[in-house]
Amino acid sequence: MSSPPPSGPAPRPEPEPKRGKEGGADGKAGAEAAAGSGAGSGPEAPRLSPDEAFDALYAHAAPGLVRQTYLLTGRRRLARESVERAFLLAWHRWPEVAVDRDPAGWVRAAAYEYAMSPWHRLRRTHRHPDAPPTEPARRALFEALLDLPPAYRRTLLLYDGVGLDLPETAAETEASTPAAAGRLEVARAALAERLPELAAADSPAEQSELLHHRLGGLARAEHVPTPAPARKVRTGSEDKARLWTRAAIAFAALLIGATALTLHTAPTHYEPPIAPPERVGGVPPRGGPQKLTAQDLKLQKSLNEQLAHGPERLVPELR
Repeated sequence: MSSPPPSGPAPRPEPEPKRGKEGGADGKAGAEAAAGSGAGSGPEAPRLSPDEAFDALYAHAAPGLVRQTYLLTGRRRLARESVERAFLLAWHRWPEVAVDRDPAGWVRAAAYEYAMSPWHRLRRTHRHPDAPPTEPARRALFEALLDLPPAYRRTLLLYDGVGLDLPETAAETEASTPAAAGRLEVARAALAERLPELAAADSPAEQSELLHHRLGGLARAEHVPTPAPARKVRTGSEDKARLWTRAAIAFAALLIGATALTLHTAPTHYEPPIAPPERVGGVPPRGGPQKLTAQDLKLQKSLNEQLAHGPERLVPELR
């Protein structure tokens, strides 16, 4: 793996003319497909419905984008998942995507962002990349590409693989133009150490053309899963939106019910708490008969026995 560039600004490679590669064509065709949902440029321009415009963009960009994302991640299933999720997000935000100057670029950026998320390393199915190609030259390029840091790999793929110019590459990777140039230079140097034909190139422009040819050949040679039909992606987005809407309504109803129950059962006035009992000091003990001693008990017994048999004046006389 190549080391990151030094802390200072990296030197910018020689200016190269923008190439007419697949990236520019994809962006132009994608913009035309999405623009069909709005006003046409001429009186005879067909006006597409949002469904038709989305399906046209999907049919044009999705297959190639799966192959690009495979080069970015080295994982076929993750590449397909990333592209389908990006188009699902695009359909969910179609009013914004339809008026974007490059709808295909919008979807590509969303797919790349999802594919490069570090959380995929926690998933068992995406923890390790797929098996590399068996052909030695393609295997060397595949392994060298995956050994690059993700940001450098993405910059190289956008510039030399897709065909974006340097400012567009910097904008899509959310970096400054000098930073993107530095990443591109470091990535090319790292690949040149492992690919002799790239090291033998005489100029950056020749390196770029060679990398574009090699990356395109690698993407076309490898079998990648076919993305789901556009209609399935659209309906999946709509079903997901309905599910979240119903969940939000159910949560709101539950919250309202809990609030109403709380208001019904809560006390309407303040009730001070009962103070805990405390022993009162300084009060004399309660009075009352004391416990009789043995002498008192003897006297009580003597009185009980003798008074009833004493003189007549001590006994009540019944008349």
